[in-house]
Amino acid sequence: MGHEARQLHLFFFPLMAQGHTIPMIDIARLFAARGTKSTIITTPLNAMHIAESIDEDKKSGLDIHVKIISFPAVEAGLPEGCESFNSITSPEMSLKFFKAADMLQQPFDKLLEEHRPDCVVADMFLPWTTDVAKKYGIPRLVFHGTGYFSLCVLERMFQYAPQDKVMSDSEIFVVPGLPDKIEMKKLQLPNHDELNKKNAFTERRVKIQETEVNSFGVLVNSFYELESAYAECYTKDLGRRAWSIGPVSLCNRNFIRKAQRGMNASIDDEHYCLSWLDSKEPKSVLYVCFGSLSRFRTAQLHEIAMGLEASNIPFIWVVKMPLNKEKVQDQILPDGFEQRMQGNEVWNLWIEPENVSVTKDRIEEVVTELMGNGEEARNRRKRAEEFAGMAKKAVEKGGSSYNNLSALIEELRVHSQMKE
Repeated sequence: MGHEARQLHLFFFPLMAQGHTIPMIDIARLFAARGTKSTIITTPLNAMHIAESIDEDKKSGLDIHVKIISFPAVEAGLPEGCESFNSITSPEMSLKFFKAADMLQQPFDKLLEEHRPDCVVADMFLPWTTDVAKKYGIPRLVFHGTGYFSLCVLERMFQYAPQDKVMSDSEIFVVPGLPDKIEMKKLQLPNHDELNKKNAFTERRVKIQETEVNSFGVLVNSFYELESAYAECYTKDLGRRAWSIGPVSLCNRNFIRKAQRGMNASIDDEHYCLSWLDSKEPKSVLYVCFGSLSRFRTAQLHEIAMGLEASNIPFIWVVKMPLNKEKVQDQILPDGFEQRMQGNEVWNLWIEPENVSVTKDRIEEVVTELMGNGEEARNRRKRAEEFAGMAKKAVEKGGSSYNNLSALIEELRVHSQMKE
């Protein structure tokens, strides 16, 4: 009885980037809601924001906490206070950031030695956590932040290298070993001209793969009904242990709390967007967001802006504010665009495609088609609503994601008892 009643303790160690930290906090909430003790490992500046995010959880009785380890930014050649990947502005800085992240291995080792948690859930970009956890007999779960489809495609690309069998960057190749016929071009691959070169990024990718295979398993922010064929491909064909427990954001029942998980917006009036949305018809507004890291050249931004404006569809465009707003604002958006749109931000410049990939005419065409009343548009919205319903059922008691989390917690409990 004593073993059964003992509370499990899990460490959650996200990469210091918004797109990785936010879902990891939600996962920590999910586990804590099932009775575990959840400890989030992060750096001082990130800890302040996370502490605010989980304050309501602690007040509601969840056993969820934050442990701080110092981030060696200066030692790695970064500016003092640079503790988030979202503040990185060049490929050179990104290498230094990962160097600093790797330097967290020793302090993390000390935390494990002191607290001896029952499990470590660590970001894919912290591959060394597998070996450190294994040193103390602690299972490590990998968190990628992506779904089964992309995991399967990436694995098959590394396994079969179909991109090496085509003669040009624009020639189509098929990714083998997948449930569907997936066609791609080299031009669609990140750093496609660097794929066969050995560098810091490719070496890290290999290390990530190796430690993933040697880990306890993978947590997937998806649900089985959404991509069942690829869940089967990943677990059976590729032989990976994985638990789909998402969508983890649905653990936030309060919409206000859900909206406050990320960084604060630069809009002066925080209720401005909500008031504006309330003035529009249901399902009439387009939401545009390319994530917190993607950057575009000025020419591409102009095409996006003009295409959106020409569509006459109401939209909200989430963009990253540049480091020097006054200097950059006038040159990267069409004249008068911000005034006409009343409140859009301006994008920062980095990781930029060299040429315009999508023209304003194509953007206008696609947006109009997507948001219109044609049969195809109505079918897309209907299917999206159906999947939204499936997602909610998946995380409810008795749903696939709920049951997967239950099974994982029980397996971790058994593993912990065997150690004792």
